[in-house]
Amino acid sequence: MKNLIVVLISIFLFNCGVTAQKATTDGAPVFQDLFNTSMTEGVECYRIPAIITAPNGDVIAAIDERVPGCGDLKWSRDINIIIRRSADNGKTWSDIETVVDFPDGQSASDPSLIVDHVTNEIFMFYNFMNLDTEKDIYYLHYVKSADNGKTWSEPVDITSQIAKPEWHKDFKFITSGRGIQTRSGKLLHTMVNLNSGLHVFGSDDHGKTWYFIDTPIQPADESKIIELADGTLMINARVNGKGMRYVHTSTDGGKTWTTEEAPELIDPGCNASIIRYTAIEDGYKKNRLLFSNAKSEKGRVNMTVRISYDEGETWSEGKTIYEGPSAYSDMTILENGDIGLFFEQDGYTKNPFVSFSLDWLTDGKDSYKKPKK
Repeated sequence: MKNLIVVLISIFLFNCGVTAQKATTDGAPVFQDLFNTSMTEGVECYRIPAIITAPNGDVIAAIDERVPGCGDLKWSRDINIIIRRSADNGKTWSDIETVVDFPDGQSASDPSLIVDHVTNEIFMFYNFMNLDTEKDIYYLHYVKSADNGKTWSEPVDITSQIAKPEWHKDFKFITSGRGIQTRSGKLLHTMVNLNSGLHVFGSDDHGKTWYFIDTPIQPADESKIIELADGTLMINARVNGKGMRYVHTSTDGGKTWTTEEAPELIDPGCNASIIRYTAIEDGYKKNRLLFSNAKSEKGRVNMTVRISYDEGETWSEGKTIYEGPSAYSDMTILENGDIGLFFEQDGYTKNPFVSFSLDWLTDGKDSYKKPKK
């Protein structure tokens, strides 16, 4: 009788579009579907996940609320940026909260996040278009929060600061997911101009002003930037039609770049995530990087997370999080040391948050230990 009740509850939760959370003692993945097509009447699609851990330890998951359909910015008159927040390492989540919502005919898309750990502010970037007055013209915005994502500022347009005037009609966009803050306090992120290549943009004054580095990086589409232990900047890039990632590195702050293929990181041409897990300089015993993507040369399937102990020179084979249809992903490190993954699942019908431990990811070969202060 008890087993029958469990089965009936599971069926009920599935039909309601909710992924049942099961407590684990071995750090194995726990799935929670944060945004799916059965949640809100009138919303046809949720796409483009971004996730960050706020200065107070809260987790913020942001995504496009694509009301009329699943099309990208230039094909949709009503896309909003929404979030859910968690104060307990992703165990429970707030209701949906709207951060950016323009009138019909104006859309915001492709959220990405940076935490400034000096000012404790969170920047959320997105791309904007007015389909009624300037269809096909992309503008680059951000909003920011000074209270761990509870409230957000009015939109700020930084297009003129991080894009050339002659790019006005070009297909350009800020990469979704996240940017970084370097050890020096600089904020860095990436934007793509499909006519001229990938560019790095940033701020040296905690977001008061922004600039871009006029060095096009190719080949690269949606890409992620990180800082290596020696200060080198590394970009892990999506490149369509190649079946793998490309890696670009710079030892002079982004003025010049060295490009290498990364055949070890097979990829179907899809947005991925790369983040730092730990650094020796912060008191940990090892430098660790994490990488997530649809691990497949063709087709967006097989969401996988890998680990590197040598600053991205080599990567583990990784652990499969979900074998089925998988697309964009983003990761964050939770306050308890677990890894949080937020990704698109099953043909853009679900967007689960998945948490798991370093111990599980490495089959017990490595575990998280907080450094002593």
